[in-house]
Formats: sequence, structure tokens, C-alpha cells
Amino acid sequence: MKVTDLEIKGLKLIELKLWHDDRGFFTERFVKSKFEEAGIKNNFIQDNHSHSKAGVVRGLHYQKSPDQAKLVGCIKGRILDVAVDIRKDSPTFGKHYKVELSDKNGLMLLVPAGFAHGFSALTECDVIYKVDGGYNPQGEGGIIYNDKELNIDWGISNNIVSEKDLKLQSFAEYKNNPVF
Repeated sequence: MKVTDLEIKGLKLIELKLWHDDRGFFTERFVKSKFEEAGIKNNFIQDNHSHSKAGVVRGLHYQKSPDQAKLVGCIKGRILDVAVDIRKDSPTFGKHYKVELSDKNGLMLLVPAGFAHGFSALTECDVIYKVDGGYNPQGEGGIIYNDKELNIDWGISNNIVSEKDLKLQSFAEYKNNPVF
């Protein structure tokens, strides 16, 4: 496993070791001791799994009280994973990072608390992610995926977005009342 600190402080790209043979491949997605050796000491308490049709955009979501970090991977298909720094005192406030995660490339993204997270389904896909804070409906929030100020290219043209996500606030609204 290789862990790379990204240009936005706190984000980490994890490259898994894939053992290939004529049957396919094998990988260890999460070994607590290896993550701790790499400086990742989140206490993950829950695994989530979402299935999406091609063209779906999920996000941008965050959670406060309890704060929630995510360890995101794609186990079927391809996604464009996006994290936006929403920590008001961060030098990279409002900047985003995106990376393609797939069932072939062995990459995962660690998204710490203080980021809004989302992804677009470049193909039909299955996404799994660990979280280190339980779900709290009163603490959830988000920013609209197509916010003009954030200017995120989601890599798809036929965006399928939930009614709930279409009602999320703009980044300008978030800046007027930041939670991180």
C-alpha cells in the first residue's frame, strides 16, 4: 500500500497493492495496522455501499456533529471522486481535488472531516466507503454539485441528481454560515 499526501492538506490518496493472476486479482482493502503505520488513525465504525447508474452525481455532502471522515473506493466500474475543502480557516478553502477511482486502478481517497464529498458515476458502479462518525440527520449538510464558484467538471453530461441534492445550498451560502 502506498499513501500519498495530496496538495490539499488532509486529503490522502491510497494506492492498494493488487496481486494479479489469470483468475483476476486480490487486494487487501483495509488492514488497520498498515493504515496506522501510514499515519491514518481514523476509528472507522461503519461501511457503506452505494450502487449508481452511469451519469449519476451524488453530493456534495458533509457531516458535522459528529464530524465524519470517509475512506472511499470503487469496487465496480469507474467514478470521478471529488472532495472540496470547506474549512473556513484553511489556505485551500473552496479548492477541490478530483480523482478517478475504479475497480481496476486500486486507488482509494481518504476524505477527512471538513470536506464536502461527492462523485459522478462515469459508468454503472458500486462504491464502498468507511466512515468514522455515525450518521446524524441534524448534522448533515451539503453544497450543490454544479455550483458556479466551485466550477467542478464532473466528467459527464447527463447528470442524474436526487431531488434532495438539487436543493443543497450554494458555496456562497455556505461561506455565509460555515460549519467547519
